[in-house]
Amino acid sequence: MSSPRIRQKFEARRAEGKKVLIAYLTVGYPNLEVSYECALAALEAGADILELGVPFSDPTADGPVIAKASFEAIQSGGSLKAAIALGARLRKVRQEPMVLFSYYNPILSYGEAKAVSDWAEAGGDGLLLVDLPPEEGDSLRAQASARELSIIPLIAPTTDEARAKKILERGASGFIYYVSVAGVTGTGTAPLAEAGAHAAELERLSSIPAVVGFGIGSPEQARQAAGAGASGVVVGTALIRAVAAGDPSDAPRRVADLVRALRAAV
Repeated sequence: MSSPRIRQKFEARRAEGKKVLIAYLTVGYPNLEVSYECALAALEAGADILELGVPFSDPTADGPVIAKASFEAIQSGGSLKAAIALGARLRKVRQEPMVLFSYYNPILSYGEAKAVSDWAEAGGDGLLLVDLPPEEGDSLRAQASARELSIIPLIAPTTDEARAKKILERGASGFIYYVSVAGVTGTGTAPLAEAGAHAAELERLSSIPAVVGFGIGSPEQARQAAGAGASGVVVGTALIRAVAAGDPSDAPRRVADLVRALRAAV
C-alpha cells in the first residue's frame, strides 16, 4: 500500500496543471533546531513533499555538498532517531507528505521493525533507501506496506528496461525517483530534458508518478525537467548550499526564498 498523502499531493498538483516540488534537507545541519526551522520554512514557502535526509558517515550517492553537511550534522546530533523526532514535530503543524531519505545501515542499526513503526507513528509517509536493491528487504517492504508507508525506488540512466521493471515490481509506490545523472548529487551538468522524458516513460510503464532529481539547482533547471514530462522535481544540493550561505539564523529565510522561486517555476 502507498501513502494516501503522497498520492493526493500528486493528484492535486496534476489537477492544477502543476508539478510536485520535493525539497531535501539534511537533519541536523547546521544543527537540529535550524534544520527544523529550514524544513518548516520550505513547507511554508511551497514545497509539496519533504525529504528528511538521515546523516550517514559514508553517503556514497551524495556529492561533496551533502556529504559535508551529513558529516557536520552527525557532529550536531543528527541521526535516524533525530530525523524521526523532527518529522513528528513537523507533523504537529503541517500536513505535507514526508519521506525519510536514508542509507540502509542506519535502518539496520536502529532495527527495521522499530524504524518502520516509529516513522509511521511520527506521521511519515515514505522511505527512500538509497542502497537497498530490489532483491533485498522483503521484511522491511512488507512492514512498510502494512503501515501505508511508500517505498520510493531510485532508477538511474544506466538502468535498462528489464531492470527497471524488476525494481518497480518490488513494491514500489508513492513516486519513482529518476536520477538524472550517472554520478553523485549536485555535480556535473544533467541532461534534464532527456531525464524528464525518461521519467515520463517510467510513469507510463508503472502508473506511478515519476520525478527527476540529482541535477536540479535552479528554477530554470526545474522548469526544464518538469516541462519535459516529469511529474515533479527534487532539489537537495541547492537547498543545502542555501543553508550554508551565511549566518545560520538566516538560513530559513534563504531556504524559503529558493523554494518560492522553484515553486513558481513548476
